[in-house]
Amino acid sequence: MFKRLIARVRDHFGFSQREANGFMVVLLIGLLALLTPFLYRWLIPEPQRDTSAADARKLDSLVSIMRTQELADEAERRSRYGNRYGKPDNERTTAEQFHEPKLFRFDPNTVSIAGWQQLGLPKYMAERIDKYRRKGGQFRRKEDLLKIYDFPPDLYEQLEPYVQLPERSAPAGPNTLPGNLNRPTEAIAANEPTRPRFEKPAPPQVFDINTADTNDLKKLKGIGSGRARQILKFRDALGGFASPEQFAEIFNIDSLALSELQKYARVQSAVRRIRINSASAEDLDRLPYLSRRQSEIIIAYRQQHGAFTSLESLRPIRILDARLLEKLGPYLEF
Repeated sequence: MFKRLIARVRDHFGFSQREANGFMVVLLIGLLALLTPFLYRWLIPEPQRDTSAADARKLDSLVSIMRTQELADEAERRSRYGNRYGKPDNERTTAEQFHEPKLFRFDPNTVSIAGWQQLGLPKYMAERIDKYRRKGGQFRRKEDLLKIYDFPPDLYEQLEPYVQLPERSAPAGPNTLPGNLNRPTEAIAANEPTRPRFEKPAPPQVFDINTADTNDLKKLKGIGSGRARQILKFRDALGGFASPEQFAEIFNIDSLALSELQKYARVQSAVRRIRINSASAEDLDRLPYLSRRQSEIIIAYRQQHGAFTSLESLRPIRILDARLLEKLGPYLEF
């Protein structure tokens, strides 16, 4: 069988007898190298390692770390809230976890930080309330105390009977004004200077978009200073608007600003034209419709075929389609 296999190798590859023998030896060595790892694992099984001791040590270490963290958290909680009630933390109410209150009547809009601490609030909570008041916050009802973040509800129940808020002034009558409850309206009107009446701004007027400035544009709805500068930048890059349809080409313009431009902006001034037969690639590249590459191709075509006589003479340039030529037409001078 082995000789028949060697004969087939000789016939297939055209080997001599010696070359066929060497080929079979190399093939056997390769197969043996591939099978060696499997044979090794089958003949010599890997010994099982006893990891129970290492796992036990690792588990003991994790338990020790968790207990240490719990003790640290407990110490921090006791140093923060105290333990004046002699009860474990899990049996004390939220109010008891703060300081033991010394209750007295108080106005939450005026009581000091020290006063809040005497009432049972920790210092950080008292400073939070003081910061809320310094930013303009007011307590108009007793329940407004619960709007303070993390204010304990059970402590509020203890403090609620002692909260004293200033009484609100009675609503003004038909002949009185707030702040002048005892003075009739007629007397106040006679002694106080009259205020200028608010006048509704006049609606915007139609204007020439090619001569307008930012003040003209800001009178339109939906157009602020930034949008006005963007419109003028696009207009100056074009050399002026040739038609109102170009308003829609302004980058990121919304429907409100576009409708206002179409309503009040008019194209009344001529645009700035470029002499295409004497312009350079840099001159053409300033137009938003042309890229640098397109401008260079136009100049190269002009140098090879002579001056352009009309817009039609640009049509053989393949990178300029009919729509682009239509846009370029108002800005080119032949």
